[in-house]
Amino acid sequence: MIVERVGRYAREKASDLGYAARCFFSIIFNSVGLWRRPRLVTDQIHFIGNYSLVIIAVSGLFVGFVLGYQGYYTLNRYGSEEALGLLVALSLTRELGPVVTALLFAGRAGTSLTAEIGLMKAGEQLTAMEMMAVNPIQRVLAPRFLAGLVALPILTAIFNAMGIIGGYVVGVKLIGVDNGAFWSQMQAGVDVWQDIGNGVIKSIVFGFAVTFVALFQGYEAQPTPEGVARATTRTVVVSSLLVLWLDFLLTAWMFQ
Repeated sequence: MIVERVGRYAREKASDLGYAARCFFSIIFNSVGLWRRPRLVTDQIHFIGNYSLVIIAVSGLFVGFVLGYQGYYTLNRYGSEEALGLLVALSLTRELGPVVTALLFAGRAGTSLTAEIGLMKAGEQLTAMEMMAVNPIQRVLAPRFLAGLVALPILTAIFNAMGIIGGYVVGVKLIGVDNGAFWSQMQAGVDVWQDIGNGVIKSIVFGFAVTFVALFQGYEAQPTPEGVARATTRTVVVSSLLVLWLDFLLTAWMFQ
């Protein structure tokens, strides 16, 4: 009996993974022709990116405040307060910027995408599209997928910029670190390809993962209020765990 249950569970999960893979490649395939209708993508970039801008910018600013305080009192033990700008910039561009932005993006934009598509399914709008010979993956899912892929790296850059400003305010204006040392250490120690480039790669990968999870959960949600609610919860949980797992893999690959 136990072997039967384990086998049934493994078979169901393998089937789910196969269906998710087919859905992923179908979205990629249908995204190729969207250059003929760019308005579909730009509208979704505005919806996903612009409405997430405030929480991303404010969160980045306060993360920078915290990094400024924590970094100063850590570096002060070794007489290296001038390296505060370098510490803030590297912490943001390498790790905190892409990861925290992706987690906030999953909580704000990911849940919105899941709920929107889930409600469209519950209202039989997706079925109506199929009846009118309109591919819902091409018309609904693909533009949102590309929009998330474009929006997340931009939001990550904004998060990093606001975090550096927050670290500058705390370190230079409040604590009294030398202004020239703060910026010169940052300029000399941050490499465009090794540090900023790796952060951009992470943000693109996280954009792939979070946006697809949100779209897939909404597309496969049960067409009931309870089903949409459970799909929205799964979006946050699965996206968060996937971001942290991918961050470990990418960090191990980039800094091996």
